[in-house]
Amino acid sequence: MFRNREDAAQRLAEALVQYRGQHPLVLAIPRGAVPMAKIIADALGGEVDVVLVRKLRAPGNPEFAIGAVDETGWTYLGDYAGRVAGSTEYIEAEKETQLKVMRERRSSYTPVRPPLDPAGRIVIVVDDGLATGSTMIAALHSLRAKSPKKLICAVPVAPPDTLAKVEPYADEVVCLSAPAMFYAVGQFYQSFPQVSDEEVIALLGAAS
Repeated sequence: MFRNREDAAQRLAEALVQYRGQHPLVLAIPRGAVPMAKIIADALGGEVDVVLVRKLRAPGNPEFAIGAVDETGWTYLGDYAGRVAGSTEYIEAEKETQLKVMRERRSSYTPVRPPLDPAGRIVIVVDDGLATGSTMIAALHSLRAKSPKKLICAVPVAPPDTLAKVEPYADEVVCLSAPAMFYAVGQFYQSFPQVSDEEVIALLGAAS
């Protein structure tokens, strides 16, 4: 159990201490992971930015991901996606909805500069926890195409079967807890408030 995202980030930074002094690029999956990535980047002497990916929501159950999409439109779908979504038309429409959200977020999150370039760098991708792993897989896939020196997934908590799905996409996976009994990421935090767009913009502005 983590007290809050700050506690989880501090513990992750300790687990990633070998990268201190190597100027890693710490990329958050917005929004919840952005305050965490800032703490980790500060602890390791790195830079912080976001990697924009969005989960594709199941019909009638927006918390459940049937897959995820990155900024280029590349899509990862869970093996159950077709069964849950019911049609390829639903998936395509949901994908377009999430691409629009990402375009809006990119224009507000980093309006005065392009995303930081991961080429040749140690890249640590942070989220506050994994459930299906869809967004992390989409993030890792999009970053692999940009030729990082090393690509690391860092999360406080995830179920074992999800970690197994994510591992092929990363050079290293750092996960502090992998409980078999897993219902939702929030159950492993005493305090788990929403992170606002305003907080994200302020953190990224301060970092740059």
